[in-house]
Amino acid sequence: MILIDTSIILDLLKNKDNEKIEKFKKILSLNIPFGINKYIYQEILQGAKNEKEFNTLDEYLITQKFYDLKNDINSFKESALLYYKCRKAGLTVKTIDCIIAQTTIENDLYLLHNDKDFENIASVEPKLKFY
Repeated sequence: MILIDTSIILDLLKNKDNEKIEKFKKILSLNIPFGINKYIYQEILQGAKNEKEFNTLDEYLITQKFYDLKNDINSFKESALLYYKCRKAGLTVKTIDCIIAQTTIENDLYLLHNDKDFENIASVEPKLKFY
């Protein structure tokens, strides 16, 4: 299964064309199962330009498969550890990307993204897999 990051969905909505968008279009055309998590859902809705777009995005996103962290408070500890490992390696990453990465790891998913933070996280955590 594949977790689709905010960066991919936003690039698609902005009509950007790159290799990762082509992968997502292929996923859609072949009906390959994919999902998001609550944090991706929030990030996408936060970017809505107006109420109509907000409602349209909400109606579509709410129909998708949602993946959650599986280990309650320990999941957040592991997310913080990802952040710590990056910081120790001199890498700056966003907290929410560590949570998204941890969701990917715990659910044994592949992440499709277009965000350098995930490359940085993967450099310190080999369990993070990309599509």
